[in-house]
Amino acid sequence: MSERLPYPSDLSDARWELIEPVLVAWRYERHGRALGFGRPAELDLREIMNAILYVDRTGVQWRYLPHDFPHWNSVYGYFARWQKEGFFAQLNGLLRELVREQEGRSAEPSACVIDAQSVKTSTSVPAASQGTDAGKKIVGRKRSIVTDTLGLLLAVLVTAASVQDSVAGTDLLDQVAADHPTLRKTWVDGGYRKHFVEHAATLGINMEINARKPGTRGFTPIPKRWALERTYGWLMLHRRLARDYETHPHRSEAMIHLAMTDLMARRLTGEATISWHDPTPAHQTRITG
Repeated sequence: MSERLPYPSDLSDARWELIEPVLVAWRYERHGRALGFGRPAELDLREIMNAILYVDRTGVQWRYLPHDFPHWNSVYGYFARWQKEGFFAQLNGLLRELVREQEGRSAEPSACVIDAQSVKTSTSVPAASQGTDAGKKIVGRKRSIVTDTLGLLLAVLVTAASVQDSVAGTDLLDQVAADHPTLRKTWVDGGYRKHFVEHAATLGINMEINARKPGTRGFTPIPKRWALERTYGWLMLHRRLARDYETHPHRSEAMIHLAMTDLMARRLTGEATISWHDPTPAHQTRITG
């Protein structure tokens, strides 16, 4: 690859060192062949990841990737394959354990928070995968997520906005209970119904409903649940997530895992997350390959 100037979303050397072993192992498992299609591995994995992060961070369409990245079709091919194989979820889990240990916590959580967020969709999203959130009057999709008490992502499920919180939450709770058997406590808001609480009990998880006090106005942090609300704020730093642009819901889930991976990698390396208003990269050196 020829020399190019960096973009603010590019991986720094320190963040690349965190994820390089996982990507190298992925390629090794496929006998050194790109995407398993029988072609020699020619594309630089760091540049592929930089291009995917660029899309997640800026919200640009795949076809509008700058020409100094690998061809957009190749980049999307890697993104689709990694999503299908659960690579982004795996990477999210590995970094989450590192962050928890850095914060003096055990690698596996004992408590979690569950909530849902309805977002509007773009014109590229099939109508069949959308719905209407009657309470919030939003036509689009719903992102139901589970985080630990630090706000780190444990699981995500993207559905039509019309899906009731308890229905999506039940699927998510089954998933996190299987993946994290140490979980014993969870907090939810008042939108989750009685049968959801009963289902949590069958999994050995004590569920507590934390709701806003009647008559409360303006922003008021709710104990325990504020950590998850902050996570939604973190996700909004990535313009691709400002609304749902993905044709398939599982690709939306991958974009959320990717955003959290980027945030946790910055946290582990002590790098500040760049806001939309200050796009100056922390590393101004040229990127070479």
